[in-house]
Amino acid sequence: MELTGFDRFLWVATFCGQILTLLVLIVRHRARSFPVFTCYVVENICTNVVEYFVFYHLSILAYCYWYWSLGIFGQILLLLVFYELAMHVFCPTGVWARDVRWTFLGVVCASVAVALLLTCLAHPTARIPIETFILRANFFSAALISELLVGMLVLSATAGLPWKTHVARIAQGLGAYSLACVATSVTANYLISKGRANLFKQLSHFELITYLTCEIYWIVTLWQDAPVPRELPEAMRIQIYTLQKEVENDLIRVRAWRKN
Repeated sequence: MELTGFDRFLWVATFCGQILTLLVLIVRHRARSFPVFTCYVVENICTNVVEYFVFYHLSILAYCYWYWSLGIFGQILLLLVFYELAMHVFCPTGVWARDVRWTFLGVVCASVAVALLLTCLAHPTARIPIETFILRANFFSAALISELLVGMLVLSATAGLPWKTHVARIAQGLGAYSLACVATSVTANYLISKGRANLFKQLSHFELITYLTCEIYWIVTLWQDAPVPRELPEAMRIQIYTLQKEVENDLIRVRAWRKN
């Protein structure tokens, strides 16, 4: 398998994007807030280096095994990134919001069930059994991440919980890339079943271009400072102060009633 000039360009461009994303995370001190996402970016960089060495110095079969093996590790890290983002949204103080915790678990369980159903319905075409398993695993992970990120966005908006800018930008990028992976997998299986496997390279280009776009999006948005939270209007501030005083007075009356 020979790489075209465009293939090499995409490979170098995504690698440079990963390096720049890591530099932004470190220089702008985002790595402390998103350590797992930083590890995910580092893993992508290491994977790119290993794949380049294996591709040009070992056999194509060895490259395929390395590609699929490292891909599974990357998908596991991606699930951990989702958990990190969920902690930022639903547990910013270290304590889960009570009315959200069980709903969030319900969203996770429903997402897993739907992703498993879609994976069972998918029938990827592969040469060896292990490749079929890996294709299914990657499809399951991509579908699950897409569903979880959408569910997290809807749940946070419904519950009125803060959706911090940097958390939202990372989630949007990962969501877009995961949806692209799902679309690529479904389309690739359809084309292969129709005997049009020659279009598979175009699909891989689409997936890489989507990832490169997400990298540029992260570089720009993570470099910027998060917007300063809006100050409460004076009228709302007075209402909150009045309500606080009423609660304190009610507590005083309750304590006096219990003593009597």
